[in-house]
Amino acid sequence: MDNLSDTLKKLKITAVDRTEDSLEGCLDCLLQALAQNNMETSEKIQASGILQLFASLLTPQSSFKAKVANIIAEVAKNEFMRIPCVDAGLISPLVQLLNSKDQEVLLQTGRALGNICYDSHSLQAQLINMGVIPTLVKLLGIHCQNAALTEMCLVAFGNLAELESSKEQFASTNIAEELVKLFKKQIEHDKREMIFEVLAPLAENDAIKLQLVEAGLVECLLEIVQQKVDSDKEDDITELKTGSDLMVLLLLGDESMQKLFEGGKGSVFQRVLSWIPSNNHQLQLAGALAIANFARNDGNCIHMVDNGIVEKLMDLLDRHVEDGNVTVQHAALSALRNLAIPVINKAKMLSAGVTETVLKFLKSEMPPVQFKLLGTLRMLIDAQAEAAEQLGKNVKLVERLVEWCEAKDHAGVMGESNRLLSALIRHSKSKDVIKTIVQSGGIKHLVTMATSEHVIMQNEALVALALIAALELGTAEKDLESAKLVQILHRLLADERSAPEIKYNSMVLICALMGSESLHKEVQDLAFLDVVSKLRSHENKSVAQQASLTEQRLTVES
Repeated sequence: MDNLSDTLKKLKITAVDRTEDSLEGCLDCLLQALAQNNMETSEKIQASGILQLFASLLTPQSSFKAKVANIIAEVAKNEFMRIPCVDAGLISPLVQLLNSKDQEVLLQTGRALGNICYDSHSLQAQLINMGVIPTLVKLLGIHCQNAALTEMCLVAFGNLAELESSKEQFASTNIAEELVKLFKKQIEHDKREMIFEVLAPLAENDAIKLQLVEAGLVECLLEIVQQKVDSDKEDDITELKTGSDLMVLLLLGDESMQKLFEGGKGSVFQRVLSWIPSNNHQLQLAGALAIANFARNDGNCIHMVDNGIVEKLMDLLDRHVEDGNVTVQHAALSALRNLAIPVINKAKMLSAGVTETVLKFLKSEMPPVQFKLLGTLRMLIDAQAEAAEQLGKNVKLVERLVEWCEAKDHAGVMGESNRLLSALIRHSKSKDVIKTIVQSGGIKHLVTMATSEHVIMQNEALVALALIAALELGTAEKDLESAKLVQILHRLLADERSAPEIKYNSMVLICALMGSESLHKEVQDLAFLDVVSKLRSHENKSVAQQASLTEQRLTVES
């Protein structure tokens, strides 16, 4: 290693007086030393202060720029060397060199920048601000025949694409076109994987999604799926998953999704439909997720229901009832839930037997499946009185809902269970449904729901409770009392932050509770008159009117 110290001393002198031969010799010695013992050599380079001289050897005129960039790339493999490289002012001259026409210079420069900025979001952001993205995209186009340079660009894109700030710059280049062109030429699995790793983060951006669709990425992905679907080789299985996942990601953009739907006639949409009956779980999953994405606007949903997609999804779910694949269950239920949103689809889906299929998953212990199952049922019974009554009298379902209303570890499941309980009452307006819910212990959950932080849930609870009080007060009286409903209503009316509709429905409910002797007494004891009379001058007309009516009722009955 003494040779190394001599080399470093010599390098310091020759870097200043630029004796070309001896400078080249010194740089070669350094590269050799780094190849033998990278860490120790790097430590010595740092201690010698030679890094500061490198900036002057990285000018476009320097004949040593490729070797110096190579040395920097090697030392920057060590984490402790990265900040010293930045402090030595090497980033700016390296970025300038990305405009070189020399392929070796480009390769070593790209490696050096990549290693210095590895794992540092702030340094990567600095590169983005210096405009390296358009430069690298251009390089990829020019040097697509050079495998090493192509790989360097892909690694750089993979790192930079993780940063949100890069997406806009990428979107203003022709990156989509270049990557798709490159992808079509690749036959090696590893190379394709590298491109996938760049495509996935880029495809999170809606503008880039559309560019990728227009550049023909979808056709490439469908081809991969077709080639790999029957293979049991690990690489092929991985590629099938990556390809179909990316396909689903492209459908998350509204414009790219509509472009591929093509009014339900698109070949991509048709191909995706054929994945659902397949025997491959990955394809079933991707197919169901794709349908859920296509079902993001009413027109698409109506078209798909009219063309038999519901039956395909029900068949798929039936295949996964016993020990089924949870991700497939979740995806198929998501698709059904979205399809059930347009009013015109609800009756069609109910008569197709969707509720019966969905109820087979009531015994699921998987929160994501429970969540989607609840959402699907809630969408289906919206304004469908008969279906709401049928489900609301289903004791097994109601008992399961009451159990899930206590799922404190899973806020989503808890919220959806409460909302479905309330929906069963609101849409059926049925005494039998109310009795079933009272007998299953559901009243306390509806009262708690009235204190939710979400106004929409509070409101749904209050409307359901008002129906209970109007239709079956005698049956529910004890439960309403023990759930402290009257105190909660007093709190909601007295709280200035309560939304107008909450105040309005709380007063409607107070009036309905007067029919119960014990609840009436609670209302009197809590001096509701004071709170209600203040609301007579409320800025919301409906609240003010309801306050006058409630005040009259309270005065007459006191």
